[in-house]
Amino acid sequence: MTMSGKEVLGPIEQRIQTERKASADFFDASLEWRRLFSEGWGTFLLVVVAAGAGVVAAESNGAVTLAMAVTAPGLMVMAIIYFMGTISGAHLNPAVTLAFALRRNFPWKRVPLYLVAQLVGAIAAAAFLRVTFGTTGAIGATMPGAGASSGQALAMEVLLTAGLVNTILGTAYGARNIGTNGAIAVGGYIVLAGLWAAPISGASMNPVRSFAPDF
Repeated sequence: MTMSGKEVLGPIEQRIQTERKASADFFDASLEWRRLFSEGWGTFLLVVVAAGAGVVAAESNGAVTLAMAVTAPGLMVMAIIYFMGTISGAHLNPAVTLAFALRRNFPWKRVPLYLVAQLVGAIAAAAFLRVTFGTTGAIGATMPGAGASSGQALAMEVLLTAGLVNTILGTAYGARNIGTNGAIAVGGYIVLAGLWAAPISGASMNPVRSFAPDF
């Protein structure tokens, strides 16, 4: 038994309408509180995993390997894009928010509060790790690796962050990280960058993730 054209198009039309509503909500000023909460919560989850991997590795005497530590934040970002990308855009990173604003996908007037939400989320994550584990593993601080100079680590972070921003801008829908393609591409890039560059710079690629443990 075949489905009628109306039955086939129904779910597609419904999905288009849902996406249009989500796009409208993203620019609805009355819902900014919801977007800011989501951005702070998402950044908290990212930093608690990214910094927490180093903390747990130190706490467990190496049970968390380098490969595990760089894979975890990539998978977390992938999950965040899936569950809240339509709400706040899942920027989670000042470099990403600024990139969207420079490309004119995101209003400059909304940038400051997004940056504040990201900073608060990151500091809250570092505080959680500090209260729970003390200063074990330097609270997941990113530092130049053994034998690497500060200049080398800085150059590596600039390169990796540029690649991350390129990946996001190429897969995002406007100023939002949404959908399967974006989630896999961004999460995969974070893992890839960490696998080969974490021993040099920590592969943070995120100013608030680096700042919060130091703070």
